[in-house]
Amino acid sequence: MRKKVTVIGSGNVGATVAQRLVDKSLADVVLVDILEGVPQGKGLDLLEAGPIEGYDARVIGANDYASTANSDVVVMTAGFPRQPGMSRDDLLKANYDVVKSAIAQAAKHSPEAILIIVTNPLDAMSQTALRVSGFPKNRVLGMAGVLDTARYRTFVAEALNVSVQNVQGFVLGGHGDTMVPVPRYTTVAGIPLTELLPKDQLEAIITRTRNGGAEIVSLLKKGSAYYAPSAAVIEMIDAIFHDRRKIMPCAAYLEGEYGINGLFVGVPVKLGANGIEQIVEIKLTSEEQSALAKSAEAVKQLVSVLGV
Repeated sequence: MRKKVTVIGSGNVGATVAQRLVDKSLADVVLVDILEGVPQGKGLDLLEAGPIEGYDARVIGANDYASTANSDVVVMTAGFPRQPGMSRDDLLKANYDVVKSAIAQAAKHSPEAILIIVTNPLDAMSQTALRVSGFPKNRVLGMAGVLDTARYRTFVAEALNVSVQNVQGFVLGGHGDTMVPVPRYTTVAGIPLTELLPKDQLEAIITRTRNGGAEIVSLLKKGSAYYAPSAAVIEMIDAIFHDRRKIMPCAAYLEGEYGINGLFVGVPVKLGANGIEQIVEIKLTSEEQSALAKSAEAVKQLVSVLGV
């Protein structure tokens, strides 16, 4: 029996997640949106691509949550983009209302699901989902580190003119300009990155990684990234459905790890059938720990506004 994934939001990110899921035959998909006809239309379009692409996965669109019952994974992508004149707090509160309502309904119909949060501000929205769902912390996680790390690896590979598959590393912290790429734990075919690039070039890559989302927004003029974010979600779902116990950076709820308590922050986790199987603690220098604490403080300020 195929797994079942509910994708909340049929915009660019949600629809592309749905497409990648069926292209890889990972799961049947329910695409949910408040816009009448949009998820139904996109779902039917994806379903009709099956004979050509060779998948039998089912895709349906819906405006309510009855058809989402018993989903194995729920991916939250719906939310408002930041508009001109809208403050960060305005965006935060608007998306809080969206996430609170959607997750409450999804959790009611799929009480055993694993929640993957994509809606921004991601770390605060993950905390909202944890509180609203009442799920254990291992079944609520945020997609951020996988995306940020993919951008980081891309820029490193470009700088060295090597395959992206040679580059291994990760990005810690909140999903924003306080994220913490860690060159000391980055390797290229096993060679420490710090031996291959000068410090100033490394710093430029780190800065570009932190501004990765904003760079795409500035180029598109309208809208934001969705190819790489959707790919990051699929890598996480693949690890869960195949119980890979794969170590990857995700936004996880910390209770003392890395000296952080009661917040979602991006850290390496072991991802498997139960969601977060383990939070992996690595040794950080005082400078790295300070940067991570600064990132956590930025998340804390958002969370305090919401009172979650």
